[in-house]
Formats: sequence, structure tokens, C-alpha cells
Amino acid sequence: MSVRRIREYPDPVLRGKARDVEAFDEDLEALLEDMWETMEQYEGVGLAAPQIGIDLRVAVIGWQDRRIVLVNPEVIEYDGENVLEEGCLSVPGFYEKVSRPDRVVVEARDGMGNHFRIEEAGFLARAIMHEIDHLEGKLFFDRLSPLKRNFMKRKLLKRVEK
Repeated sequence: MSVRRIREYPDPVLRGKARDVEAFDEDLEALLEDMWETMEQYEGVGLAAPQIGIDLRVAVIGWQDRRIVLVNPEVIEYDGENVLEEGCLSVPGFYEKVSRPDRVVVEARDGMGNHFRIEEAGFLARAIMHEIDHLEGKLFFDRLSPLKRNFMKRKLLKRVEK
């Protein structure tokens, strides 16, 4: 196991749509171990493979006593609305209030390739949707108003230039 480098905006790997996992093998197992270690090292709640430069539809979420692995996740349904402050390991130091569904149902595979369906509400629904956004090439500030989004992008780009 090893801690991987977190990719930060504007790294282009964060903007591409990740590819489906086809092989449930030792490489995937090693990737998942690295993702857990990386997420814990950076004190995150979730981590998607593109955040460490891997173009695969894989995400992990760890919160309280829950450890969730999502491989090739697909959102089946969602409802409600919840607005809370959100941040991201790939956008360090920036936080904004983001609207997300309050309840989500997702179908995915686990690290062994087994199909499962998960239904979560509240914070875990938010975390799942945040990580699935990463797999689609979206960052949390893409969900802000155009004015706030452009302001945040300018601040992020200035930070990179320094």
C-alpha cells in the first residue's frame, strides 16, 4: 500500500469522464488499498480514482463506521434537496454551500465484482454524489451559480500561478 498524490484543479485528469472497470483483479485490489490509505492520510471522507490520476470509475467513502466501495456506480434515483458546505481534496482550502439530493439510490459493484444496490440519505448521499461527480469529470464548484463558479476558478488559477 502507498499514499498517492492528490491531483488538484486545474489538472486535466479531473475533467475527463472515467472509464468502466473491466477487470476485478489484484491491480484493482491494490488500487483500492492505495485509495483508502490516501484518503485517510489526507483526512478525507471520500476519494475517486481520478483524484489520484487513475482514469477508472472507482470511489471509496469512509465515514463514521461505514466503508463503501463503489466500482462502476450508476445513480438509479434521487430525491429531496440538501444544501450544505462542501469541500474537496482536489480543491484544498475552498468551501461553498452546494445543493445535493437528500436521498440517493445507486447500483454498483464492490471490489470483488459483486453487484449491489445502496440507498443512503443525508451526509452519505452527499458524499456518494460528490464522488460520482468526480467520475463524470465534475467538481463541486461546477454546481455553483455561474458567478460563484467563475470567481472560485479565478482564485484557484491565481493560486496555481504562484
